[in-house]
Amino acid sequence: MEAIPLTALLPPGVDPAECKLHCAVFNGERHPIEVLATSWDEWQGWNSWRNVNDDFNRRYVFSLAQDRHDPTLWLFGGVWEVVGRRPEPRAPSYDVVFRADLMGAFARRLYVRLALAGRNRRRNMETLLGDMTVASIAEEEFAGDPFPGHDRIDHSLAELQVVVGQRRADWRIALESMKGVYVIHDQVTGARYVGSAYGDTGVWQRWSYYAQTLHGDNVGLQAHLAAHGEAYYRENMRFALLEYWSMRTSDEHVLERESYWKNVLLARSLGHNRN
Repeated sequence: MEAIPLTALLPPGVDPAECKLHCAVFNGERHPIEVLATSWDEWQGWNSWRNVNDDFNRRYVFSLAQDRHDPTLWLFGGVWEVVGRRPEPRAPSYDVVFRADLMGAFARRLYVRLALAGRNRRRNMETLLGDMTVASIAEEEFAGDPFPGHDRIDHSLAELQVVVGQRRADWRIALESMKGVYVIHDQVTGARYVGSAYGDTGVWQRWSYYAQTLHGDNVGLQAHLAAHGEAYYRENMRFALLEYWSMRTSDEHVLERESYWKNVLLARSLGHNRN
């Protein structure tokens, strides 16, 4: 099937020659698609940021957030009108207003395909418009990755924070009434931490606490966080369920299986467990 050019969706009020294309990418701390999904105010801040140069020197900013998994896929983040500019570099020196009347219905729903070459992420829109096509249009606004199934969870702490921050019903319902044994591993070093959710605390509540504190009050993880910093920790510490049961399962069984997995995965001798 022939790709649909993005020009087919542009309304008369959007002149590419008046737009600066903002292709937002990972800034070392946050992925833009997570920001777009969770905080409209923060996303506005991304489109207000001035680097050294006066990049947003046109009337509009046509904003896109790069997908976490496919660098050629971008989620549309709206058209923003620049209503004020200040000269301060490396600061939110642009005053921008979201133009809901200009493709506002496509914000967080339209996926654009663009293989962006070079390091410049702020371009004159007309120079790239011919390379931009419609990848898909979702029925609902993007709100993070859907629940993949208990046996297919393999998510970073940063991704978990997005899920918890949105209180996604599919994740919460699947995990809040489950006890379980989980593993958190550093995808760079391979070092693991094995933990469990038991008593009245389901997996959702336990993992929500990790999303809030980063370390869950575990001594070994606290030391790892202090040694590597928050940005590294959020991106490289990944969560998965090893086993899971209904809340009727005895705590003794959960703790027994937790101890088993600590031994099998060498989580004490080569990982972050301290007991």
